[in-house]
Amino acid sequence: MKQRISITNHIDMIQGPIFRSLVLFALPLLGSNLFQQFYNTMDTMIVGNCLGDLSLAAIGVCAPIYELMVGFALGIGNGLAMVTARSFGSGDEEQLKKSVASSVVIGLASSLVISLIARFSLYPLLRVLDTPREIIDEAYGYIFTVTMFVVVMFAYNLCAGLLRAIGNSFIPLVFLILSSCLNIGLDLLFIQAFSMGVRGAAVATVISQGVSVVLCILYILKKARILVPEKRHFVVDRQMYGELLGQGFSMGFMSCIVSAGSVILQYGINGLGYLVIAAHTAARKLYMFSMMPVSAMSMAFGTFVSQNKGADQGRRIRQGMRCVYLYDVCVTAAITAVVWICAPAMVAWISGSGEAVLLENGTRYLRFVTPFFVVLGILLDTRFALQGLGMKLLPLVSSIIEFFGKILFVAVFIPRFQYMAVIFCEPVIWCIMAVQLVYTFYHNDYIRKAKG
Repeated sequence: MKQRISITNHIDMIQGPIFRSLVLFALPLLGSNLFQQFYNTMDTMIVGNCLGDLSLAAIGVCAPIYELMVGFALGIGNGLAMVTARSFGSGDEEQLKKSVASSVVIGLASSLVISLIARFSLYPLLRVLDTPREIIDEAYGYIFTVTMFVVVMFAYNLCAGLLRAIGNSFIPLVFLILSSCLNIGLDLLFIQAFSMGVRGAAVATVISQGVSVVLCILYILKKARILVPEKRHFVVDRQMYGELLGQGFSMGFMSCIVSAGSVILQYGINGLGYLVIAAHTAARKLYMFSMMPVSAMSMAFGTFVSQNKGADQGRRIRQGMRCVYLYDVCVTAAITAVVWICAPAMVAWISGSGEAVLLENGTRYLRFVTPFFVVLGILLDTRFALQGLGMKLLPLVSSIIEFFGKILFVAVFIPRFQYMAVIFCEPVIWCIMAVQLVYTFYHNDYIRKAKG
């Protein structure tokens, strides 16, 4: 039996109080998510206040394309890190280093392919999505700049994922805070001083995340040498590459399918006019902030499951699942109360607009969607748990459900009910997805045997 790997500055997920470990691990993840979203929200707020509603809408129509192109790379990165977490949990340092070496190769190749595809497909895709003529050029300038440097975003998320895999979720937060502050300054410099428009916001984001990458790499080289492979670890191991490609691409394709559904939903929104697009853009930024306590715990639970699967502690995984489900109920209640009171002011603040249509639609969206965060939390917890167990195909089913659900809403309900159908779309689909995922988890052979 292999010995557990002993390192400093990490949270022990394999033994000790479960909920305490999850909360301690999730808090830096929450901070990281907040500051990463802070990148995007500062872009939105500065653009909305400095450049107006048309420019805000230009960024809005890019959001689902950004998620489609970049989300695929980030999904791969998270999947690769889960394999590393299982190696860490099993105490196999040699396999851990092999997984890191192989992850770097796969990640660089994937980023190159995504950038090449984006180079030739972005403008045609914006036209297919019926992007309003008055904002299509601005939208293209923004999304082209971001996707050409997808390797920077992949590199940060892989570095952060590998550090989380060995129980260190704090250091990526520190570096992200520093680069977030840089992002604010660069936004103002490029958008206002250099008059670069929305393209300036994209350049600021890329540079800031590049700083995060450099800082993470320097830390790993100095303080987390266990993640630094040697030349021999880059030799192709078919079994390792098979596991990494299966896990990484299953999460990448899952993210891609979800994002493709969002692209289709954006097509339905684009036909409702630029003020509705701007309203949805502002509301979605606030939605992303509001749901982060739920998504951070889900990410923490994915690492928890991966490590405990490596250590063969199925019963501990079941106990952890009960903890995170209860957490979702309590957190959703608190978030809903805050959002219900503050939504109008928050939408006005983010958008910088006084248009009644924009403010009313954004507020209505937030107030309806937020109570369903408990369902979203259960969905995410269970999906990350299944992936942490090493399941590759069944978690994809939930993404396929979401994809076809959004097609149905765009084709049938949005033309009839306009923006109200957009508001109802995701909560209805989340409920269906959660049922499928929970059923799959509790009927998994490993989890069933661990009952007791």
